[in-house]
Amino acid sequence: MSESSFKNETLRPLIIIVALFFIFGFVTWANGTLIPFFKLSFGLSNTQAFFVTFASYIAYFFLALPSSWILRQLGFKNGIIIGLLILGLGSLLFIPAAAQRSFPLFLGGIFIQGAALSLLQTAANPYLTIIGPIESAAKRISIAGIFNKFAGMIVPVIMGTLFLKNASQIEQKIQIASEIEKQTILADVLSRVNTPYIVLAIIFSAFALIIKFTHLPEVELDEQEDMDTNFSSKTNTKTSILQFPHLFLGAFCIFMYVAAEVMAGDIIGVYGKALGIPADTAKYLTSVTLFSMLIGYVVGIFAIPRYISQELALRICAILGIVFCTIAFLSASSQYSVLFIALLGLSNSLMWPAIFPLGIHHLGKFTKTGSAIMIMGIAGGAIWPLLYGYLSDLPQDGGLGIPFHIAFYVAILPCYLYILFFAIKGHKIGLNLK
Repeated sequence: MSESSFKNETLRPLIIIVALFFIFGFVTWANGTLIPFFKLSFGLSNTQAFFVTFASYIAYFFLALPSSWILRQLGFKNGIIIGLLILGLGSLLFIPAAAQRSFPLFLGGIFIQGAALSLLQTAANPYLTIIGPIESAAKRISIAGIFNKFAGMIVPVIMGTLFLKNASQIEQKIQIASEIEKQTILADVLSRVNTPYIVLAIIFSAFALIIKFTHLPEVELDEQEDMDTNFSSKTNTKTSILQFPHLFLGAFCIFMYVAAEVMAGDIIGVYGKALGIPADTAKYLTSVTLFSMLIGYVVGIFAIPRYISQELALRICAILGIVFCTIAFLSASSQYSVLFIALLGLSNSLMWPAIFPLGIHHLGKFTKTGSAIMIMGIAGGAIWPLLYGYLSDLPQDGGLGIPFHIAFYVAILPCYLYILFFAIKGHKIGLNLK
């Protein structure tokens, strides 16, 4: 195949995957708006509200391996179509949840969305990795990541405007309203989800129809990985995926990375409110985090692998994460602290594009299963916010309470320390790499 025909074959699937990453970002980062929205609508504590992220991200843990099996049975293209239709179904579940004013039913819809995203991401990430040289995989993922984070930037503006309009005034009204008036106000607030999520369900279904009639080449992961690496002779001698310790260290690195990303993106609004930032302003803080991530992705496109390797980029990002969260901790008496939380988006930007290829590299015939195991690591976004919520909700009197900024630091610092370990040594363990 000539170089020009290869590029043409790569361009179409790349466009489709980029569009999918935009959808991933829009649905996932809507959680950043839903958390304060549900706190307002249901009067939830931090821990209760963070079940929004738990419901979304825990789905990856349970559905990643089944998603790999589905893709084997149905193929890449059909797997994407089914994932988009399931995503639409989860969105439609918001309508009866609002009508019944049921937080558990909302969580059910979010879990279904997470299950759909698990299927879609299990297909999309390895596809991006293997449609070109492994050395430039981070660059392709960075391109997709730009659209993912752009969606994350605009969703708090769109959803925040729709869901949290006049949030500060509504909070004041609820405090002085009678029980009947309070229920009327909250019912009106919850009804705001109807139109946006109906529109989203229509868009997801329409995109599934477009993909149905679009040619997407099926890429055989096993063969491509073997051709791609001179390490294939060693991978072919291995009989179990358990013989690749770097894969499991990589999956845990994804766990810690997503935990840090959710802490910086979805929780920043709660962090800002704890600093005294008004709710009408705090609802846009997620966009600031995503904007800093977008800057990092742009840098990654031009720098990787021309100027820096994936490993070096990951080391730099991990060190920046340690520095930024430490400065945020030390400046917690000032509202400037929230700016360094937002800057964590910059440190997080190139982590996924670097971690994922390093985790699945050299797996040969185990690439599909390994990709699913890596996707399972996204469950870090489910666990870590609950840890922060528990610590921050401890009563301040009686000596048990932990100030919000200390709880944040205790939760997020270990994430960057482990990521730095993986960048320096963890991705080489078991591969005899220098």
